[in-house]
Amino acid sequence: MNIQQNQIDKLNLELTITMTAEDYAPLKKKKLNDHKRTAEFKGFRKGMVPMSLIEKVYGEQALADAVNDVLSNELYKFVNESGINTLGEPIPSVNQPEVEWKDGNDFTFVFDLATPEKINFEFGKDDTVPYYTINVTKEAKDEMKKNLKKYYEDKKEEKSEEDMDKEVAERLEFEYKQEADSRLAKDIRDYFVEKANIELPEDYLKRWLFQMNRGKVTMEDIEKEFPAFLADFRWQLVRDYIIEKKDIKITAEDVKAAAEGFVAYQYAMYGLANVPDEMIKEAAERILTDSKQVNMLHEQVENSKVFDAIKAEITLKPKKIALSSFKELK
Repeated sequence: MNIQQNQIDKLNLELTITMTAEDYAPLKKKKLNDHKRTAEFKGFRKGMVPMSLIEKVYGEQALADAVNDVLSNELYKFVNESGINTLGEPIPSVNQPEVEWKDGNDFTFVFDLATPEKINFEFGKDDTVPYYTINVTKEAKDEMKKNLKKYYEDKKEEKSEEDMDKEVAERLEFEYKQEADSRLAKDIRDYFVEKANIELPEDYLKRWLFQMNRGKVTMEDIEKEFPAFLADFRWQLVRDYIIEKKDIKITAEDVKAAAEGFVAYQYAMYGLANVPDEMIKEAAERILTDSKQVNMLHEQVENSKVFDAIKAEITLKPKKIALSSFKELK
């Protein structure tokens, strides 16, 4: 087995693996013996089929399986033991020579790997991000009050002017804070992606996405969505860096609390504000049996803790803004 590295540039590495018959022959023999034990041919008892016939029927498949298994193991060992900072997974190179699948041949395989520079930056009070407070106008209050009056009239409920004004103020404050917090998360994300200044091997990433989603997307699809993918990918790298730098841990209790919070929010969306804790806990337990939901909640908790870690150290500069101007922010 021979492995050669060719650093194309600071972001791209070409890896050439050459294997001889000695590297794959033992595994091929084992695979043929496995076929011999299970193969059923007319005129032969199970396990007694001549190896020459097994070779004729299964030889090509056993060769390909053995070579690919050896190749996969060598790639895995290289990526995990080389100490090289890699991104994504090895993908077949455009420089891959044609392979002649013949027993006894040497086989050469060429792969491309991404080798990005490690992220390394500090942050503190000198890093400033705006935190908006949206002004509540009389027009906004009047509009919401008008809608609430219609709502309570339809439900045939009576509300005093004082109660109505209080509800309007609370609702607008909640809605505007939600929008402001969402904007803060975007601004923090954009600020730190720019601060990290991560250079990525874009050609490799396009081909990697195509390989990982073969049959599901076209290169045209990837080109169209690539700018958004790059932005998300850069933030993911920044987020992972901060998680490691700040030693952020996500516990099962964190995910459970997030599940209960999600359930409570769903009930509130339907106007059910005083749901018993037992009902919320039972619904949360059902959610926690779904691996997809658990992964989603884990990521939400992760994001929340990353943002909390950032906000605790940087400067959030308060800014009052009109709703119309807020909506025009890019």
